[in-house]
Amino acid sequence: MYWDVVEVKPLPDHGLFVRFADGLSGRVQLREKDFTGALSPLRDVRFFEQVFLDQGAVAWPGEIDLAPDAMYEEIAMQPGYGQIEVNARK
Repeated sequence: MYWDVVEVKPLPDHGLFVRFADGLSGRVQLREKDFTGALSPLRDVRFFEQVFLDQGAVAWPGEIDLAPDAMYEEIAMQPGYGQIEVNARK
């Protein structure tokens, strides 16, 4: 699927850099209110930094994962997505 994750890196303040199979990439920012129920272990920064890929999904030990389609949509809706940056020399 186009929303399969091919790269993930933890970022400060519970952020993730995510790159998808179709090349879309960007930052996903998790918020404190997201860390309830099964996601509550992610509050621990050291645990959060153990993020890895599991068959195209962002995951952590203990069978914790995030829906890649929701992350894809969040990144695609960020300002500047799809725009080309041109650096012109004068």
